[in-house]
Amino acid sequence: MEKITPEIYDKHIKALMDISRAITSDLYLEDILKLIVMVTAKVTGVEICSLWLIDDTTTPKKIRLKATQSINPDYVKDRSLNMEEGVVGLVATHKRSLIIKNVLKEPRFKEKDMAKKLGLASMVSVPLQIKDEKVIGVLNCFTAKPHEFSETEVNLITTVANQAAAAIINTELMVKTKVIQEELETRKLVERAKEVLMRRRKMNGNDAFRWIQKKSMDSRKSLRLVAEAILLSEEFE
Repeated sequence: MEKITPEIYDKHIKALMDISRAITSDLYLEDILKLIVMVTAKVTGVEICSLWLIDDTTTPKKIRLKATQSINPDYVKDRSLNMEEGVVGLVATHKRSLIIKNVLKEPRFKEKDMAKKLGLASMVSVPLQIKDEKVIGVLNCFTAKPHEFSETEVNLITTVANQAAAAIINTELMVKTKVIQEELETRKLVERAKEVLMRRRKMNGNDAFRWIQKKSMDSRKSLRLVAEAILLSEEFE
């Protein structure tokens, strides 16, 4: 971990700018998460940075490792914890940061074998919070040597975490919006294709739609592609 200097503050501001740009970019969630952990690790000088997100689709909820800049196979493997389990579960449920001087001696830290293999010593874990204080995940930073995280360092990492949370929420909304837009466009194309079939083949609306569906399944192409092909053939007649 580097000592906080004016240069480190400049690097920190640059990191926030990078994440801010990601908020308005066309990157998808996986790319956003990779960017966040890479920028955070670079600006703080930690050994490993990892980002966990709460999975609301399971009952009970779980928190899953979603991104890390580490390439070590012991760390990048798919991992998940229950919400009351481990350091990340504690930080997520209690909505507060946790500093651990020695992860090998911390009872709540579940992955001591991995920490030994990778030579990890200290860590700070901060919640990813959005404006209404809802926690969507946790950001972990590990050092290779014992380290006393200062209040300034924790504040810097917390600021990055909150900025990251905004980027993640924004990206999820953007993806959902794109999916909805694509769905609406597909419906419009299918409706136009139905009209062509109804006119050409003297079909009713239901039969025309079933014809498109069958063509889609038989050809293993999307409804949109089938509809576009019908409309394209109409142009050449």
